[in-house]
Amino acid sequence: MFRYQILIEYEGTNFRGWQIQKKGKTVQGLLQEKISKLLKEKIIIYGAGRLDVGVHAKEQSAHFDCKNKIVKIDRFLKSINHFLNKDGIAILKITKRGNNFHARFSAKMRVYNYVIINRISGPVLDKNRGWHIIKDLDLKLMKGAARKLIGTKDFSTFRKSSCKAKSPIKTMKSVKIRSTKNKIEIEFRSQSFLQQQVRSMVGCLKYVGEEKWTLKRFVNVMQSKKRELCAPPAPPQGLFLKRVIY
Repeated sequence: MFRYQILIEYEGTNFRGWQIQKKGKTVQGLLQEKISKLLKEKIIIYGAGRLDVGVHAKEQSAHFDCKNKIVKIDRFLKSINHFLNKDGIAILKITKRGNNFHARFSAKMRVYNYVIINRISGPVLDKNRGWHIIKDLDLKLMKGAARKLIGTKDFSTFRKSSCKAKSPIKTMKSVKIRSTKNKIEIEFRSQSFLQQQVRSMVGCLKYVGEEKWTLKRFVNVMQSKKRELCAPPAPPQGLFLKRVIY
């Protein structure tokens, strides 16, 4: 058996998320279908992580095993993308890996970006690729709150009730906020995340930026470990899986 890692870019608007479900089109399901057809054998795709409905990926990582070695990589990429591009998916790269590599369990860091479009006019070119917020956000206040997220903490406040992670304790390596021409980007780095953690943290940062919450209130909500005190999660269309680091 031969193991291959693939890097995938996709627009998540029209998918029911990454993971295969009983009903609805998913990224994992479509990849398995098309790659199996191309290689003429049953292929199972293992992703670096699950992404919810409407979330995008700039460089999702996954792997699969196949019986025969893929000799002509460029031909494989051209052929598979011919079938995937029309559905909003592109395989950017394919790399042969050893059998000890696992897209999920070998990952050392996951990097997510959340995009906020902070202006009066609704987005046209960036429709479904950002959270449109009309009210001006105070970046200085948001950056102050973001610093409080860094470190090893119990992130229960930001954890969706259906999350199946064994522990709510995660280590946030960094949170960076930058703004260019009414577009605010928030980057989160951690080895792993809880279900809906990023969107929940962004929702709370937005409350701070709007001055609905003080920094003290933000910290108290985070330390409460109570999901019911969390601000409404940010919508999925602003969230991008930027890359997975091994």
